[in-house]
Amino acid sequence: MRGMGTSPLTPAVAPSELARRYQGVRAQTCSLVAGLGAEDCQLQSMPDASPTKWHLAHVTWFFETFVLERFEAGFSAFDPAFRVLFNSYYTALGARHPRAQRGLIGRPTLAQVMDYRASVDDRLLALLQRAPETELALLIELGLQHEQQHQELILTDIKHALSCNPTSPAYRAGWPLATVAPVPLHWVDFEGGLVQVGHPGAGAGFAFDNESPRHRVYLEPYRLASRLSTHDEWAAFIADGGYDDPRLWLSAGWDWVQANRIAAPLYWQRSSDRSQDWHTFTLHGLVPVDPHTPVVHVSYFEADAYARWAGARLASEFEWEHAAERWPLPDPGRANFMERGALHPMPPALVQPQGLMQLFGDAWEWTRSSYAPYPGFSAWDGAVGEYTAKFMCNQYVLRGGSCATPASHIRSSYRNFFPTDARWQFSGVRLARDAD
Repeated sequence: MRGMGTSPLTPAVAPSELARRYQGVRAQTCSLVAGLGAEDCQLQSMPDASPTKWHLAHVTWFFETFVLERFEAGFSAFDPAFRVLFNSYYTALGARHPRAQRGLIGRPTLAQVMDYRASVDDRLLALLQRAPETELALLIELGLQHEQQHQELILTDIKHALSCNPTSPAYRAGWPLATVAPVPLHWVDFEGGLVQVGHPGAGAGFAFDNESPRHRVYLEPYRLASRLSTHDEWAAFIADGGYDDPRLWLSAGWDWVQANRIAAPLYWQRSSDRSQDWHTFTLHGLVPVDPHTPVVHVSYFEADAYARWAGARLASEFEWEHAAERWPLPDPGRANFMERGALHPMPPALVQPQGLMQLFGDAWEWTRSSYAPYPGFSAWDGAVGEYTAKFMCNQYVLRGGSCATPASHIRSSYRNFFPTDARWQFSGVRLARDAD
């Protein structure tokens, strides 16, 4: 498959190792659903979100459609209707059920979807009894990366669905935060110049096609904030009339604020009509806003306006990547990724007086870069070529991963992307400035 990227999985890797990775990712997905009932898994709270049941089926559909259908001898679909019901946006594969109506798919039931998962797992693992072909291994790796993306979506989508319940039910019991002291913000300088960005290529592990090819960009000297912007700092923006001052906003952003009566990040609410205290809905229920943790669930419009209010700007995605490559990926046990179990942004785990904190985990960081192809970009062949390339319009890039991102899924070249008004993801802000 041309341009499929490189992978740590090759035909030389023992099938048992590939099978263990497959089973681990699939089991992680099921663990995220363990505390949910069938009623929870049916909820679709807005068109941009999908029911948990649909996510469970769709990632399985991916393996059935792109792996089993191509490589399994005597392939037979588990249920031919699933090809339409659980196709997301692959127009090359035919008809699709409307995205906004996924919550209306009452049947198959959750139990039947879990049977579907078990059947596809058994059949795919049987394929791995022989040494996998290169393309088979790459497609399985792509499917696992795809499932890890949907693990994050399961968490963000069920959070939005539960937030619509007036009783504010918790996804997970227990509050992960203890009382913490504020960590002062300082600025870290970078010289810039002609730098290399993008995935390094062969031998550097898996990458999506939109991370390549590696290429040169010129950066003026710049500065990045040492940590993410906090809830307390965002509350000051609100108190200073940030949502009421059109001078701070892009024209489209101001129209969005006015049309939707936006006055705070998603999930924020006053504790009472007369109170000035903010509460926020989390995967642990409704709680007071913790002042010293990173703010999340803000749109690109909000991030841009806040940065302007703070006398700063958003970083470009290339500034972010250039800076991030100077720090190694964190130990997954220390960074706040999904496996840590906090499922909420945390204060810095390790204070670095001379460096950057919270580059990976806690919150996806909005950049000021439009999501566009790199010079020399080439999409993958076939239907999987629709995976990233067709969305290179009217989107902005986010970097770094969040508290809902699997740790093994992230790297410094990873390019997430969303529309300017999206805020149900764990999206936050790191300020940037031009160097003095």
